[in-house]
Amino acid sequence: MSKKPGLRERKFARTRLKLARALAQRLEQATLEEVAVRDLCDDAEVSEATFFNYFARKVDLLDYYTQLWMLELNWRCRHAQAQGLAAVAVSFDFMAAALQKQPGVMGEIIARQALLRARPEPIEIGLAERQIAYPDFDGIEELPTGGVDKAWLPALEQAMRGGELPPNAHLPTVMVGLASLFYGVPLVLRQSNFSAISSMYHQQLAVFWAGIRASAQGST
Repeated sequence: MSKKPGLRERKFARTRLKLARALAQRLEQATLEEVAVRDLCDDAEVSEATFFNYFARKVDLLDYYTQLWMLELNWRCRHAQAQGLAAVAVSFDFMAAALQKQPGVMGEIIARQALLRARPEPIEIGLAERQIAYPDFDGIEELPTGGVDKAWLPALEQAMRGGELPPNAHLPTVMVGLASLFYGVPLVLRQSNFSAISSMYHQQLAVFWAGIRASAQGST
Protein backbone atom coordinates (compact mmCIF):
# COMPACT_ATOMS: atom_id res chain seq x y z
CA MET A 1 0.00 0.00 0.00
CA SER A 2 1.28 3.45 -0.87
CA LYS A 3 2.36 5.74 1.91
CA LYS A 4 -0.16 8.47 2.76
CA PRO A 5 1.47 11.91 2.60
CA GLY A 6 1.06 14.32 5.48
CA LEU A 7 -1.42 17.20 5.58
CA ARG A 8 1.18 19.84 4.70
CA GLU A 9 2.36 17.86 1.67
CA ARG A 10 -1.23 17.33 0.49
CA LYS A 11 -1.98 21.06 0.84
CA PHE A 12 1.19 21.91 -1.09
CA ALA A 13 0.22 19.44 -3.82
CA ARG A 14 -3.35 20.72 -4.18
CA THR A 15 -2.16 24.31 -4.54
CA ARG A 16 0.36 23.44 -7.26
CA LEU A 17 -2.20 21.33 -9.10
CA LYS A 18 -4.85 24.07 -8.94
CA LEU A 19 -2.41 26.56 -10.42
CA ALA A 20 -1.41 24.10 -13.15
CA ARG A 21 -5.04 23.47 -14.10
CA ALA A 22 -5.78 27.20 -14.08
CA LEU A 23 -2.90 27.79 -16.47
CA ALA A 24 -4.02 25.02 -18.82
CA GLN A 25 -7.53 26.48 -18.98
CA ARG A 26 -6.28 30.03 -19.58
CA LEU A 27 -3.96 28.92 -22.37
CA GLU A 28 -6.93 27.79 -24.42
CA GLN A 29 -7.95 31.44 -24.76
CA ALA A 30 -4.64 33.30 -24.56
CA THR A 31 -0.89 32.89 -24.97
CA LEU A 32 1.44 32.40 -22.03
CA GLU A 33 2.67 35.97 -22.42
CA GLU A 34 -0.89 37.30 -22.27
CA VAL A 35 -1.92 35.32 -19.19
CA ALA A 36 -1.57 37.38 -16.00
CA VAL A 37 -0.42 35.84 -12.73
CA ARG A 38 -3.26 37.63 -10.91
CA ASP A 39 -5.79 35.86 -13.15
CA LEU A 40 -4.24 32.48 -12.40
CA CYS A 41 -4.39 33.30 -8.70
CA ASP A 42 -8.05 34.29 -8.96
CA ASP A 43 -8.85 31.04 -10.75
CA ALA A 44 -6.95 28.95 -8.19
CA GLU A 45 -8.16 31.06 -5.24
CA VAL A 46 -4.70 31.85 -3.91
CA SER A 47 -2.79 35.09 -3.38
CA GLU A 48 -0.08 36.33 -5.71
CA ALA A 49 2.37 35.98 -2.82
CA THR A 50 1.43 32.30 -2.62
CA PHE A 51 1.99 31.89 -6.36
CA PHE A 52 5.54 33.20 -6.09
CA ASN A 53 6.20 30.96 -3.12
CA TYR A 54 5.56 28.04 -5.46
CA PHE A 55 6.82 29.31 -8.82
CA ALA A 56 9.33 32.07 -9.59
CA ARG A 57 7.90 32.66 -13.10
CA LYS A 58 4.88 31.73 -15.18
CA VAL A 59 7.12 29.62 -17.38
CA ASP A 60 8.08 27.54 -14.34
CA LEU A 61 4.40 26.74 -13.89
CA LEU A 62 4.25 25.69 -17.54
CA ASP A 63 7.28 23.45 -16.98
CA TYR A 64 5.52 21.92 -13.98
CA TYR A 65 2.39 21.24 -16.04
CA THR A 66 4.59 19.67 -18.70
CA GLN A 67 6.17 17.33 -16.15
CA LEU A 68 2.74 16.25 -14.94
CA TRP A 69 1.67 15.56 -18.51
CA MET A 70 4.88 13.65 -19.29
CA LEU A 71 4.38 11.56 -16.17
CA GLU A 72 0.97 10.47 -17.43
CA LEU A 73 2.40 9.78 -20.89
CA ASN A 74 5.10 7.59 -19.35
CA TRP A 75 2.50 5.67 -17.36
CA ARG A 76 0.28 5.12 -20.39
CA CYS A 77 3.17 3.77 -22.46
CA ARG A 78 4.22 1.35 -19.74
CA HIS A 79 0.70 0.12 -18.98
CA ALA A 80 -0.69 -0.09 -22.49
CA GLN A 81 -1.46 -3.49 -23.99
CA ALA A 82 1.48 -2.93 -26.28
CA GLN A 83 5.22 -3.46 -26.34
CA GLY A 84 8.14 -2.33 -28.42
CA LEU A 85 7.30 -0.03 -31.31
CA ALA A 86 3.59 -0.24 -30.52
CA ALA A 87 4.31 1.24 -27.08
CA VAL A 88 6.18 4.11 -28.73
CA ALA A 89 3.13 4.69 -30.93
CA VAL A 90 1.02 5.01 -27.76
CA SER A 91 2.96 8.15 -26.83
CA PHE A 92 2.26 9.67 -30.25
CA ASP A 93 -1.44 8.82 -29.98
CA PHE A 94 -1.52 10.45 -26.55
CA MET A 95 0.11 13.58 -27.96
CA ALA A 96 -2.31 13.64 -30.90
CA ALA A 97 -5.31 13.42 -28.56
CA ALA A 98 -3.92 16.19 -26.35
CA LEU A 99 -3.32 18.47 -29.34
CA GLN A 100 -6.91 18.06 -30.46
CA LYS A 101 -8.35 18.53 -26.96
CA GLN A 102 -6.02 21.25 -25.64
CA PRO A 103 -4.27 22.89 -28.59
CA GLY A 104 -3.44 26.03 -26.62
CA VAL A 105 -1.48 24.51 -23.77
CA MET A 106 0.13 21.88 -26.00
CA GLY A 107 1.22 24.59 -28.42
CA GLU A 108 2.89 26.46 -25.56
CA ILE A 109 4.66 23.27 -24.45
CA ILE A 110 6.03 22.74 -27.95
CA ALA A 111 7.10 26.40 -28.19
CA ARG A 112 8.85 26.09 -24.83
CA GLN A 113 10.82 23.06 -26.04
CA ALA A 114 11.95 25.03 -29.11
CA LEU A 115 13.17 27.98 -27.01
CA LEU A 116 15.12 25.99 -24.43
CA ARG A 117 18.86 26.13 -24.97
CA ALA A 118 19.53 23.21 -22.66
CA ARG A 119 17.45 20.43 -21.18
CA PRO A 120 15.95 21.73 -17.91
CA GLU A 121 16.26 19.86 -14.66
CA PRO A 122 13.12 17.77 -14.10
CA ILE A 123 10.69 19.29 -11.61
CA GLU A 124 10.04 16.77 -8.88
CA ILE A 125 6.45 15.58 -8.69
CA GLY A 126 5.80 14.53 -5.10
CA LEU A 127 3.87 11.52 -3.89
CA ALA A 128 0.85 13.60 -2.86
CA GLU A 129 0.67 15.28 -6.27
CA ARG A 130 0.79 11.94 -8.04
CA GLN A 131 -1.93 10.46 -5.85
CA ILE A 132 -4.23 13.50 -6.13
CA ALA A 133 -3.73 14.10 -9.86
CA TYR A 134 -3.82 10.40 -10.86
CA PRO A 135 -5.77 8.46 -8.20
CA ASP A 136 -6.53 5.53 -10.51
CA PHE A 137 -3.08 5.16 -12.08
CA ASP A 138 -1.57 2.21 -10.21
CA GLY A 139 2.21 2.40 -10.01
CA ILE A 140 2.54 6.03 -11.07
CA GLU A 141 4.19 6.77 -7.72
CA GLU A 142 7.32 4.89 -8.80
CA LEU A 143 7.79 6.34 -12.27
CA PRO A 144 10.67 8.78 -12.92
CA THR A 145 10.00 12.36 -13.93
CA GLY A 146 11.58 13.77 -17.07
CA GLY A 147 10.93 14.01 -20.79
CA VAL A 148 9.25 11.68 -23.21
CA ASP A 149 12.51 9.76 -23.55
CA LYS A 150 11.68 8.14 -20.19
CA ALA A 151 8.81 6.38 -21.94
CA TRP A 152 10.62 5.66 -25.19
CA LEU A 153 13.80 4.05 -23.93
CA PRO A 154 12.23 0.92 -22.35
CA ALA A 155 9.99 0.48 -25.41
CA LEU A 156 12.91 0.81 -27.84
CA GLU A 157 14.96 -1.70 -25.86
CA GLN A 158 11.99 -4.11 -26.07
CA ALA A 159 11.83 -3.51 -29.82
CA MET A 160 15.50 -4.40 -30.22
CA ARG A 161 15.17 -7.55 -28.14
CA GLY A 162 12.06 -8.58 -30.09
CA GLY A 163 13.63 -8.04 -33.51
CA GLU A 164 11.49 -5.04 -34.49
CA LEU A 165 14.64 -2.92 -34.63
CA PRO A 166 18.14 -4.07 -35.61
CA PRO A 167 20.43 -4.93 -32.69
CA ASN A 168 22.95 -2.35 -33.90
CA ALA A 169 20.43 0.53 -33.95
CA HIS A 170 21.95 3.56 -32.25
CA LEU A 171 19.40 4.46 -29.59
CA PRO A 172 20.49 8.10 -29.03
CA THR A 173 20.05 8.73 -32.75
CA VAL A 174 16.66 7.01 -32.73
CA MET A 175 15.55 9.17 -29.79
CA VAL A 176 16.54 12.37 -31.59
CA GLY A 177 14.58 11.30 -34.65
CA LEU A 178 11.51 10.47 -32.59
CA ALA A 179 11.65 13.82 -30.81
CA SER A 180 11.84 15.57 -34.17
CA LEU A 181 8.62 13.86 -35.24
CA PHE A 182 6.91 14.25 -31.88
CA TYR A 183 7.37 18.03 -31.76
CA GLY A 184 7.89 18.78 -35.45
CA VAL A 185 4.76 17.31 -37.03
CA PRO A 186 2.41 19.56 -34.97
CA LEU A 187 4.42 22.59 -36.10
CA VAL A 188 3.94 21.63 -39.74
CA LEU A 189 0.22 20.89 -39.42
CA ARG A 190 -0.59 23.85 -37.15
CA GLN A 191 -3.80 24.04 -35.16
CA SER A 192 -6.01 24.27 -38.24
CA ASN A 193 -5.36 20.64 -39.18
CA PHE A 194 -4.86 18.80 -35.89
CA SER A 195 -7.67 16.42 -36.85
CA ALA A 196 -5.20 14.78 -39.23
CA ILE A 197 -2.32 14.53 -36.80
CA SER A 198 -2.86 10.94 -35.66
CA SER A 199 -2.72 9.53 -39.20
CA MET A 200 0.22 11.79 -40.05
CA TYR A 201 2.11 10.62 -36.97
CA HIS A 202 1.62 6.97 -37.93
CA GLN A 203 2.67 7.57 -41.53
CA GLN A 204 5.83 9.36 -40.42
CA LEU A 205 6.65 6.68 -37.87
CA ALA A 206 6.37 3.97 -40.54
CA VAL A 207 8.80 5.87 -42.76
CA PHE A 208 11.10 6.49 -39.81
CA TRP A 209 11.27 2.83 -38.72
CA ALA A 210 11.95 1.75 -42.29
CA GLY A 211 14.81 4.24 -42.47
CA ILE A 212 16.30 3.03 -39.19
CA ARG A 213 16.25 -0.56 -40.42
CA ALA A 214 17.76 0.34 -43.78
CA SER A 215 20.46 2.45 -42.17
CA ALA A 216 21.40 -0.33 -39.76
CA GLN A 217 21.61 -2.87 -42.59
CA GLY A 218 23.81 -0.53 -44.59
CA SER A 219 26.27 -0.19 -41.71
CA THR A 220 26.80 -3.94 -41.26
